Amino acid sequence: MSSAFGIILAGSRYWRLWEFNNEVVQLVYIGLWEAYYHQEFQMSGSVTRILVHSPVNSSWTISPEFRCAQNLILLPMFIKPVVVIFSSSAIRVSIIKASVPEIQMICYKCCVFILFISSLCTVLSVTWNHVVDLYGETTLDFPPNFPVRKEALIKKHHTHVFPIGVTTTILSLLGMIMFLFEIRSLKTQHNLNVQDASKQADQMA
Repeated sequence: MSSAFGIILAGSRYWRLWEFNNEVVQLVYIGLWEAYYHQEFQMSGSVTRILVHSPVNSSWTISPEFRCAQNLILLPMFIKPVVVIFSSSAIRVSIIKASVPEIQMICYKCCVFILFISSLCTVLSVTWNHVVDLYGETTLDFPPNFPVRKEALIKKHHTHVFPIGVTTTILSLLGMIMFLFEIRSLKTQHNLNVQDASKQADQMA
């Protein structure tokens, strides 16, 4: 579930939603890699409104928090599938060799570490972007050929990116808690097995 939210975040066009005092372009939707806006064109004597997209590339002035989001939001997408590999390996070990909990615990600890890193990347990306955009002064700016200038900006709107980012982080943290409980359960069971083995050895002696 958190992986699905992460994909939605990475592809969202609502990292920034700016409103402008401009006759041609009123709203600009800024995603991490593309910006979108509606523009009116005269076609066959009628006015047609078309959604135009512009790549967010080197021609833009990219602010530090936006660059951070571009870099960090991709990392969880690439490392979260590894959690499935480690957790599946732990389950396979429990079926084949139930007497080797150490391998299971290593797998689960790797899962916890990966989920922690992905949570940190996600929450840092969306929080820094949200705070700077709405409550600070961002240096993010359009390229010279963009149809509207940043000076015409009149309002910055709240978007769903921050809530989805927080939800994604919470889901990852819940996954961490589940794996930590598994580790604790394995440790407890391992200690009980050691005690039972010790008692049996004493009785045989």
